Amino acid sequence: MQKKQVILVTLLSLITFGFAQEQVNYLEESEADFTKRMQWFTDAKYGMFIHFGLYSQLGGIYKGNDEGRYAEWIQGNQNISSEEYATLINTWNPKDFDANNIVKLAKKAGMKYLVVTTKHHEGFCLWDSEYTDFDIAKSPMKGRDLVKELADACKKGGLHFGTYYSIIDWHHPSQTVEYNEEEKRKNWGLTTMKDGRKEEYVTYMKNQIKELVENYDSEIIWFDADWTHWWTEEDGNDLYQYIRTLKPSVIINNRVSKRDKFKKDFGTPEQFHPDSTLKHYWEACYTMNDSWGFKIKDTAWKSPEVVYQKLKDINQKGGNFLLNIGPDGDGNVPKESAKILKQVGKMIAKEEK
Repeated sequence: MQKKQVILVTLLSLITFGFAQEQVNYLEESEADFTKRMQWFTDAKYGMFIHFGLYSQLGGIYKGNDEGRYAEWIQGNQNISSEEYATLINTWNPKDFDANNIVKLAKKAGMKYLVVTTKHHEGFCLWDSEYTDFDIAKSPMKGRDLVKELADACKKGGLHFGTYYSIIDWHHPSQTVEYNEEEKRKNWGLTTMKDGRKEEYVTYMKNQIKELVENYDSEIIWFDADWTHWWTEEDGNDLYQYIRTLKPSVIINNRVSKRDKFKKDFGTPEQFHPDSTLKHYWEACYTMNDSWGFKIKDTAWKSPEVVYQKLKDINQKGGNFLLNIGPDGDGNVPKESAKILKQVGKMIAKEEK
């Protein structure tokens, strides 16, 4: 065969191979491949959830107002405008945040993986993202990257690392918050997509998720806020396919689409768990007190015994348990959280002997 023919055949082979690669439908993954990909997750059984953002410095109180159950929702609970809320970036300085200590705590608790809120509904990013200025690099914490610090600490400590990402974004210019005529106030749980801007925002999401996957080797992408009207099952399928193309081994929760219908890769019951085993993989997420984000006045702590029994019950029914901590504005894990986690860890260790 002549040299030109060899080159032509090689090029055609590469093009064909590339096209074939692009045509992989990850939503139709074989049962064997799915089971293999989920194996570490099912073996892990117990993980740490971390809710941390601009809201953490407020502790559930803004200008003397402590209205609202969940501290991470304080912008919505108290109807704070995006412009006013964004100024919190100037005072956000969690200098005591220590990823290595957090990972050590998780290991003492018997946890095998960790998921952190890299971007909650407020839109603020815990990493220096190329696609927004509303991130850690524009805060007094400039020069640090908390996502990297946690990712590195997890790798060093032998924990699997995951990243939470909210579908809605109260800061992004593509969205406005819906107004509830009956209650005469904004419904912060539902954003409205401005005309002609959905593609722009979806691209923004994909670019940021690509950063989380490629820069931090995220093993789980944990979505939230799938309830908003403009996010469809088709959107979820497309995003799922995109992420799996970036990293075929990554695990994605069902909130990437509509959680009531979509169950891949795992379901996510929140603040409750089923009474029996399910036909799909699942993970129950719980708070350790009442709020996900740090809340000064929230002292409704679950006892170590209650946490341990939830863990046992969830695991026996085939689920994982993702238990939350909410570091304070300085980045410290609340003492009561650490105390509970360590005690549960001792219970687990005693059982395993």
